[in-house]
Amino acid sequence: MQPNGSEEPPPSERQGPSFSISSSLPSASRVRRFVRERRALPLPRVMVVFSGDTENPGDAMSSSDSAQDDFRKPSTPNRILGKVLQRSTLNSPQEFPEVIPLNVGGTYFTTRLSTLRRYEDTMLAAMFSGRHYIPRDAEGRFFIDRDGAYFGDILNFLREGELPHRDRVRAVYREAQYYALGPLLDNLEDIQPLTGEKVRQSFLDLLPYYKDNLKSIVEIAKLRAMQRKARFAKLKICVYKEEMPITPYERPLFNSLRFERTESEAKLFEHHCDVDVSFGPWEAVADVYDLLHCIVGDLAELGISAEQQCIGVCDKHLINHYYCKRPIYEFKITWW
Repeated sequence: MQPNGSEEPPPSERQGPSFSISSSLPSASRVRRFVRERRALPLPRVMVVFSGDTENPGDAMSSSDSAQDDFRKPSTPNRILGKVLQRSTLNSPQEFPEVIPLNVGGTYFTTRLSTLRRYEDTMLAAMFSGRHYIPRDAEGRFFIDRDGAYFGDILNFLREGELPHRDRVRAVYREAQYYALGPLLDNLEDIQPLTGEKVRQSFLDLLPYYKDNLKSIVEIAKLRAMQRKARFAKLKICVYKEEMPITPYERPLFNSLRFERTESEAKLFEHHCDVDVSFGPWEAVADVYDLLHCIVGDLAELGISAEQQCIGVCDKHLINHYYCKRPIYEFKITWW
């Protein structure tokens, strides 16, 4: 029985948690004595005891639902550590030692951090700036998934400005393109064989169909050899520089191979030689033999052996006494 005469409800009918507070406070006489002696009052000791209904957790006292959930399901140490590591990986920059061990496609190198950062607008400088994550191998070396055969040439240029030997220039140039190493690219373009390649390419730019014609040569020769079950295939290719339908030795009416024709006259001279592929015309000092050299050389770069010889001229009659007279070359493509 409670003091007011009401009965205490049984535990099953209680709503919400109950708690009691026990406190130990100093008496009034002790307070006056502490004040008289100018001593600090001792802090009270308060003990709070909660008891709640475990079957109805939603009725328990809490500051918020999230706090209640955290109280019921505390985060495990592994979960907290994972969140901290993930946050540090995303927000904090990666730090590098002064001496960098590298694993470039299985080839090991060691260099200074300042060497890799020598030129700002390069991929290497960006990779080792700390803004990007670089994986490590089992030995702790920073790993770059690239062929390391020519990475030593890249490092030698970054260290001392040294350029590779001539027979390695093309391969190092491709690596410099990958690493966006502009200063090395500029230097390589000014030495052989890349200087000659720039001059040659300026000529080939006059023939925008050049690469497509090379692909046609390869495809036709492959199909023809497979059909005949042969080791080689032969193609007829027309290569002509001048648009005039006469050779330099047959100019009875004109003093020059170049002259203006009306639109109707030009149509009379339009035709297609009976060949597999045709190159021409173009306006440059480079002649037919220069273009033939380019064709054979570029096929060799593709690993295709090609031989060529002139077998005559196109004898197609056009108008009056004019005939085509464009030179026809036979290309022999050997596959094995």
